[in-house]
Amino acid sequence: MGNDAHVTEKEARALAEASREADWAKPSFCKELFLGRFRLDLIHPHPLPDKESTEKADAFLSQLREYCETLDGTVIEREDRIPDEYVKGFADLGCFGIKIPEEYGGLGLTQIAYNRALMLVGGVHPSISVLLSAHQSIGVPEPLKLAGTPEQKAKFLPRCAKGAVTAFLLTEPDVGSDPARMASTAVPTEDGAAYLLDGVKLWTTNGVVAELVVVMARVPKSDGHRGGISAFIVEVDSPGITIERRNSFMGLRGIENGVTRFHQVRVPKENLVGREGEGLKIALTTLNAGRLSIPAMCTAAGKWSLKIAREWSNVRVQWGKPVGRHGAVAGKLAFMAATTYALEAVLDLSGQMSDEGRNDIRIEAALAKLWASEMAHIIGDELVQIRGGRGYETAESLARRGERAVAAEQLVRDLRINRIFEGSSEIMRLLVAREAVDAHLKAAGDLADPEADVKRKARAAARASGFYAKWLPQLVTGKGQLPTSFREFGPLATHLRYVERNARKLARSTFYGMARWQAGLEKRQGFLGRIVDIGAELFAMAAACVRAEMQRGRDATEGAAAYELADVFCQQARLRVERLFDALFSNTDDADHALAVSTLDGKYTWLEAGIIDPSEGTGPWIATWEPGPSTEDNLGRRYLPSTREEPKKPATPRKRTAKASGSTP
Repeated sequence: MGNDAHVTEKEARALAEASREADWAKPSFCKELFLGRFRLDLIHPHPLPDKESTEKADAFLSQLREYCETLDGTVIEREDRIPDEYVKGFADLGCFGIKIPEEYGGLGLTQIAYNRALMLVGGVHPSISVLLSAHQSIGVPEPLKLAGTPEQKAKFLPRCAKGAVTAFLLTEPDVGSDPARMASTAVPTEDGAAYLLDGVKLWTTNGVVAELVVVMARVPKSDGHRGGISAFIVEVDSPGITIERRNSFMGLRGIENGVTRFHQVRVPKENLVGREGEGLKIALTTLNAGRLSIPAMCTAAGKWSLKIAREWSNVRVQWGKPVGRHGAVAGKLAFMAATTYALEAVLDLSGQMSDEGRNDIRIEAALAKLWASEMAHIIGDELVQIRGGRGYETAESLARRGERAVAAEQLVRDLRINRIFEGSSEIMRLLVAREAVDAHLKAAGDLADPEADVKRKARAAARASGFYAKWLPQLVTGKGQLPTSFREFGPLATHLRYVERNARKLARSTFYGMARWQAGLEKRQGFLGRIVDIGAELFAMAAACVRAEMQRGRDATEGAAAYELADVFCQQARLRVERLFDALFSNTDDADHALAVSTLDGKYTWLEAGIIDPSEGTGPWIATWEPGPSTEDNLGRRYLPSTREEPKKPATPRKRTAKASGSTP
């Protein structure tokens, strides 16, 4: 079955609009950047954690490192699962409650500490990072911290901190980034005490081993119920839940990702998070900080890749000198070192801004996820290229031949998913683009709305004239044109001036695009994607410069090295920015679209001749499903004993004895 209901493009867009945070109560560095305003004061001096939180984090991370060094990641890769005893060790250290407040049994550590923990455990195997991040970043703890009631927090957060693994269930077999087509339902019971949950959820990371899950389901609108997609906390041992599949993937071979069926699952009304219809908004707000887990894992991958590439390129000799001294490999090493520095700069800046809570980081987190996943993928590919045949060979095979077991090919397999989950790169570009043009839509959106009446258009024209009369003149000149600007940054000042100038150029280009295509701009996904990618590069350049200056102030020697890394990174990023600007209005987008339509219409099927497709006849592109009880075995399992307290049974009355009645023996 799946979802047979037809949802129009307009309806899908309306749901997306209703789910996003409409207000900007706090300043945002990247929002200002897209508007052509380089607010360096929002990120410089680089924000830092306080001494107490740093000491707490260091003590925990020291213990975590010691434990991780006792584990063997090859066991996970070979057996396709994380051993239960490994998970118990992480639970004993408090890893399932890193960000959960101490009052609920967690460690109460910062986003910065959490990011570093994910980087450490990923060194054993990235599946462990995914286990912890799917639990804490998007599982039960974060939505509850943001939108849960005091009673919900008291009931569930202590269990999460102890090691009750959680998961987030949104995707369905036929529903991905377009939740308007969601088929799972949560129907209120007649007595109003609960909801009956039905549906099938796909790609449920942690779902196979979860004790608690956050489920997104549609509540029908009725008397007393506003309806809409809503978030529920569900006990996985509830009657009617079946884990029907454990999926296998190209990488991350230890993750417990499956297919979960719900049939008439009774969920108490007390387990509704927020109000009915607020599920997607809660999910998107959760991801503001939750998305930073992927940049953390990407940064760790960059660090490991750089270490392996450096050591190998010094040892491997060709034509009389180490390969790293040859220009072709040296260029790759420089890219890896400079980009890894920037990855950590973006991660730590975003993480610290999240901890401080002074800024709205929805765009920063989204850009960090997008940019880090794309750049880390390139770094991993370059590592394989530097290692040559050994890069393509598995670590196990290398070890059998008596060589160092470097899992470069595994790194590429494991990294690949980061460009897909928690929002594919394509979806992330559209999400950021929507936020980047928010001020324009508020000022002039009705002018391009074909359904707006004359009065609405007139009001929009008045708003737009006022907004653009103030905004456009600001894009003409700025500090980036003054050779003395940002001189406290020494040789990096030229890069900050470049960022300032090109932030204004970016804003002007966005305005030109809006003027040219008007309502059709949203269809120009190539243009919007390039706008976002330019913003991401400018953000990374600013973050790298600010980080280098922070390090220089802390230690002159380290700071000098950091300046070198930041300088080369900015030089490389400038080249990418220039190419992106050139392609904004000089590209093959229209020709590409026409060719794609012809391809989809079957015009070039002759080009596919001469090959064999072994997938033909193996099944439909999208599996169908029907509501009802499961016909499959339940594959669910647990790493650890349940944390759920059984209801206390009433005490059985005992017969009164002479002694009990107070008589003398």
